[in-house]
Amino acid sequence: MEFRIERSALAEAVAWAARVLPVRSPVPVLGGLLLDAEGGRLRVSGLDYEASARIDVEAAEILRPGKVLVMGRRLLDICKVLPEGAVECAVEGSRFTVSGDGARFGLSVLPLDDYPALPPLPRVRGAVEAAEFAAAVADVAVAAGRDDTLPALTGIRLGLDAGTGTMTLAATDRYRFAVRTLPWKAVEADAGADEGADVLVSARRLTEIARSLGRSGLVSVALGAGSAGFEHAGMRTTVRLLDGRLPRHDKLFAMEDPAVAVVDRARLVEAVKRVSVVADGDGPVQLAFSADDDSVHLQAGYEDDVASQRLPATLEGAREMTVAFNPAYLADALASFDEPSLRLLMMGAGQRAMITGEGEPGRDVSPPRHRHLLMSVKPPLA
Repeated sequence: MEFRIERSALAEAVAWAARVLPVRSPVPVLGGLLLDAEGGRLRVSGLDYEASARIDVEAAEILRPGKVLVMGRRLLDICKVLPEGAVECAVEGSRFTVSGDGARFGLSVLPLDDYPALPPLPRVRGAVEAAEFAAAVADVAVAAGRDDTLPALTGIRLGLDAGTGTMTLAATDRYRFAVRTLPWKAVEADAGADEGADVLVSARRLTEIARSLGRSGLVSVALGAGSAGFEHAGMRTTVRLLDGRLPRHDKLFAMEDPAVAVVDRARLVEAVKRVSVVADGDGPVQLAFSADDDSVHLQAGYEDDVASQRLPATLEGAREMTVAFNPAYLADALASFDEPSLRLLMMGAGQRAMITGEGEPGRDVSPPRHRHLLMSVKPPLA
């Protein structure tokens, strides 16, 4: 094998494929990246027991086609310090060499025969806009659990409804629940497309995938027995599905006669950040809404160590309403929205509260495309 390629193209391809490599593995070859040069293209592949990644990039010149398996993280470190411009890569005996502008590196070659085949891409179900998909994953991932002893709660539910052309993403850690919907297009020629899908994908893995696939064009979504796959612009990745299911959000999100407040998102974000500096540990941030003076009074802290701020806000369905939240959970929820104004639907202290975007004036979007449910706590504030 021997080829020439721009350093930037090689570095980007190696970095993208190396995302899935295990930090430690009892199987040394799983720490490797497979480089396959042929037909003017370089393919870089990597995998572990949970995910795989493959990317095709254009090479300046393929002098000798072939394959080689080398330690992926070491190659990534080399790519980071290579000089700009064209680099030459070749297999010389039991060594893979990378050289450019007077710099030269050598890497030991791993046995190709021991390297497992990459899992195939499951059946493609349809496609979704890359930028909207990445934004939707980020919106719900903040609510996913971090406790690996409850693996199902560390996942994002990915549901496909071919009948309505809707993709639903959802995540919960039992204390909050985020749901986001977005349009997607099913594969017309797929005889089974109308059967829909409902799977659970690792939130960490799906976040990495969504961020890495680019911000323009369509992402193909593939689902099969035990795995999900995503493909975009020469990049293909698969990830093992999680076992179990998330609780359904339909009944949980049904709120009868809530008090509804509307507040400016940017000002609320800043106010929560400001008063939270005196909240010890998970001490709550209290929001007291009043219809009498169209305001919300934020307060945090205890005894003499307190902070407060008042903001304009409208309240309907009650003369006053006081709720309180874990400040980190509230900040995460608010940051996942980009609308100028937010609606807070509240049942009372210690009960459910839902945050949604305000949407266009005079237009009732039901249900909203993005909903984030939080449990209010009873604030022990004086």
